[in-house]
Amino acid sequence: MATKRLLKELRDIQERQSPYFSATPVCPDTDLFVWRALIHGPEGSPYEGGLFPLSIRFPSNYPFRPPKVAFLVNIYHPGIDNYGRNCLDILDHIFWSPAMTTARVLESLMMLLAQPVPDDPLMVEIAKELANHPERFDRTARKWTLMFASPQSELSRMEFLTH
Repeated sequence: MATKRLLKELRDIQERQSPYFSATPVCPDTDLFVWRALIHGPEGSPYEGGLFPLSIRFPSNYPFRPPKVAFLVNIYHPGIDNYGRNCLDILDHIFWSPAMTTARVLESLMMLLAQPVPDDPLMVEIAKELANHPERFDRTARKWTLMFASPQSELSRMEFLTH
């Protein structure tokens, strides 16, 4: 069932061709359960202009259990930790729904970037900065985006290719 569902989602993503994200299996001929995705930093956010590669690992009982999704580059965000894990509640097995799709997960991650909030953070100090000094948070997030996620960033390209 998981393979059939993943093939359908892959077709849907390829046909849709979103200007905001892309996703594909790392080895489509041999393993549909490990994907790479790329999210474009949302306009108007401190992540604008950034390219954020992600690792997506689907469990064998997908879609009944959520995939594990991690950012592969450093990102200055209260809801994304140093290991690339995120605070998106829909990826928690308690809140996950089999109706959720990979495209919807990527759209939700884009919203997380578009609207960072200090509530329920993974990175408490960054959340405090966002709440108390939003202009400083914005400057630092933009700086990290330029350093780690700009299209010219060697680190960004290397991380995407090697993970």
